[in-house]
Amino acid sequence: MNRRFPMMPVAATGEVQGGRQRSPHMIEGRAVPYLRVANVFDGYIDFSDINQMPFKQREIETFRLRPGDILLNEGQSVELVGRCAMYADGPEDCCFQNTLIRYRAGPETDANFAIQLFRYCQAIGIFSRIAVKTNSIAHLGVSRFAELELPFPPLPEQRKIAEILRTWDEVIEKLEALRAAKERRLDGVSQRLLAPSRAVGHGVPRSNWAATSFGEVFDERQDKNANLGPDDVITVGKYAIRKQSEHFTRSVASKDLSNYWTISPGDFVYDPMSAYYGAIGRFSGSTDGIVSPAYRVIRLHPDVDHKFMVALLRTHHIRFLLETRSSQGNKEGKRRLLQRDEFESIEFKLPPIQTQREIAAQIAVFRAELDLTDREIQALTRQKRGLMQKLLTGEWRVAV
Repeated sequence: MNRRFPMMPVAATGEVQGGRQRSPHMIEGRAVPYLRVANVFDGYIDFSDINQMPFKQREIETFRLRPGDILLNEGQSVELVGRCAMYADGPEDCCFQNTLIRYRAGPETDANFAIQLFRYCQAIGIFSRIAVKTNSIAHLGVSRFAELELPFPPLPEQRKIAEILRTWDEVIEKLEALRAAKERRLDGVSQRLLAPSRAVGHGVPRSNWAATSFGEVFDERQDKNANLGPDDVITVGKYAIRKQSEHFTRSVASKDLSNYWTISPGDFVYDPMSAYYGAIGRFSGSTDGIVSPAYRVIRLHPDVDHKFMVALLRTHHIRFLLETRSSQGNKEGKRRLLQRDEFESIEFKLPPIQTQREIAAQIAVFRAELDLTDREIQALTRQKRGLMQKLLTGEWRVAV
């Protein structure tokens, strides 16, 4: 990172603290809500699914969150480690688990500047670079984060930079709200076309659609990587499956790629730990790639239209089934895992191939509108990231 601003350890600019460990043996105290990795996303906190556990009064004082506190994912997938958001308007006496790190800005640090700086570090791979990696999980580490040197300008300049970047965030948030409205409309259309109670195309009654399952239309592919390198690594996101190099400025893959799976154009892939969030779809690249062994590569049978299957996987009904079939990955509930047999057991109705294509064509019209808004969001996000690079490093100075 450019060093035109003074480089300071994060701990010198504010308070850095890890959360409290969740343990079934800790039963003393008062049950209060707490946040975990599943609540903290890029730039926002999801309060819709908050767990509780007992905290002693002195622990509540230590781990209680205040408005303006920044929470970072301590343990996450390699590309998402350090994902962060600012706490505000949460429940009373809300604390946090040790899967998160809390940063509380000091008197000479603007919290709004700090959150922009941390989000930038996560996006360009600085956090993943210092994290310790174990299999598919990376740990940022409280001490490593505290000792990380980052550029911090004087407080007035921090506030001005944060104000400029917040303006961009507001524009992006409005586009995301528009996108959400278009997605709701698309979901309604998809539900109408794919619901078993209706008939579509060529007078084929839906009662004649064949009952099948994912296990009957998908075959798992487990071809180990032969000679592809870091530039060919594919990342699986909620809205896109693309090469990692298009999303990160540096590689966040393992050094040893020999155990990665090969994926070819047209293959489907999903992340067992987040398939129910939408991290599942078809790879539309032009050449082979490789994906982490934590992912599962599957190939669709030729008698199923791939556009029909993509539309089906994006429906609320299928996403609900993916979530309900996912099991808790460990005793603390830190991870949910979609087992292979649970994925294959999901049932659906499959129409004749011509009807599949007609349904896919109708849904594609509404999907195109949504994709247009996606491209606008991605363009603004790239522009904002370029602006962050200039402002957060001091390459461009602002007038205070």
